[in-house]
Amino acid sequence: MNRRPPMFLALLSSVLLVVLTVALVLPSTFKPPQPTQFTTLQVRQPAETTPPNLTTEGSGPPPTKAAGNPRTDADRNSENPGPYHNWKHFNADYNEMMQSLKIYVYPDVSKKNSPFSSIFLPLRNTKNLGNYYSEHAFKTALLSSPLLTTQPEEADFFYMPFSINLMRNDRRLHSADSIKNFVARYTERIRSEYGFWNASGGADHLYVCCHSIGRDAMSRHEGLHSNAIQVTCSSSYFQRLYVSHKDVPLAQVWPRPDFDRALNPPDKRNKLVFFAGRKQNSRIREKVIDLWENDDSMDIISGNRSFSYEEGFRRSRYCLSVKGYEVNTARVSDAIHFGCIPVIISDHYDLPFSNVLDWSKFSIIIQEDDVGSLKKILLSVPKETYLAMFQNLISVRTHFSWHTPPRKFDSFYMTAYQLWLRRGLHRLSY
Repeated sequence: MNRRPPMFLALLSSVLLVVLTVALVLPSTFKPPQPTQFTTLQVRQPAETTPPNLTTEGSGPPPTKAAGNPRTDADRNSENPGPYHNWKHFNADYNEMMQSLKIYVYPDVSKKNSPFSSIFLPLRNTKNLGNYYSEHAFKTALLSSPLLTTQPEEADFFYMPFSINLMRNDRRLHSADSIKNFVARYTERIRSEYGFWNASGGADHLYVCCHSIGRDAMSRHEGLHSNAIQVTCSSSYFQRLYVSHKDVPLAQVWPRPDFDRALNPPDKRNKLVFFAGRKQNSRIREKVIDLWENDDSMDIISGNRSFSYEEGFRRSRYCLSVKGYEVNTARVSDAIHFGCIPVIISDHYDLPFSNVLDWSKFSIIIQEDDVGSLKKILLSVPKETYLAMFQNLISVRTHFSWHTPPRKFDSFYMTAYQLWLRRGLHRLSY
């Protein structure tokens, strides 16, 4: 029988020693993987957040920590503050816009000897324009803003300064058909006289309107209604010529006095709901009035009032904005102006600045089919939620006011920011 050499036995002994050592050491150092621990999602309550104060100059501080709130500033800044989807991102982008955005206005805005100069020239007195105020306020604000440029080559956008409201009041252009034809001819004129339209097919051009006729004013020019930006108060998803990703909702604002007047605090508002308005041409208004005009906790009025319109807003906690002939109404901005939480009953309404503002934090939106539950819905809002909404409402008031020259974060600059978000189109050379 052959015997294995001693060298082999020595090698085998060494291997066995290593295996034994590993077997003894490994159990004390190896830890099996632990199961993943999931934490419960914490829902942030509106009452815990204070929005930035935008009534002062500067970029606006981040929200400060409320008394008794153990969360750190870093925790709070990582959340969506107050009525904003993302205040930090918006503020940074807004400041970049203020440094970069440029808008060119076609020369018709200053041609006083033109046969139709009244259609293009800015109005000196805009205080009595009612529902059409925002249409004119945008023009006067732009002409006095640092966003205006006289060098079209550096412009991001081109403003076509005609006024639908003034066309409607001009005997030569009063009818809807005449307005459509005028707008189409004007668009063709600037297309042929200037190279800017052709460079983008009109996609960097804009016009502004608050008159209901404006929704069809561009219908006879293919490039205008397909490509140009419609800045409009009548921003309805249901409107055939309104395209939400292209067009811009315009806040419909009446020039109300006493913007700096102190608001009635919540404990001084003894009425649950206020609404005053005609019910003609509005099935949903008829339903609201029929259901609730006799409720003593509400002021729902379709006729004469024993108190002023403004007083109705000041003494109420909630104020209705109910669809009339159009989805939009100045009652939304009126409610915000007077510190009354807007209750919006208008299906298909593309609300202004909704990519910046979280409307659920300072308003209540009710489907038209749910108006029978109006009182139940409002009474179910916890007191803490209502108080948080009231504070958020104070923060957004400045966004729903016009000034000449414009002020930081006001309606003009908020609308300009919507244009800023639509910049960056690829153009041909001029």
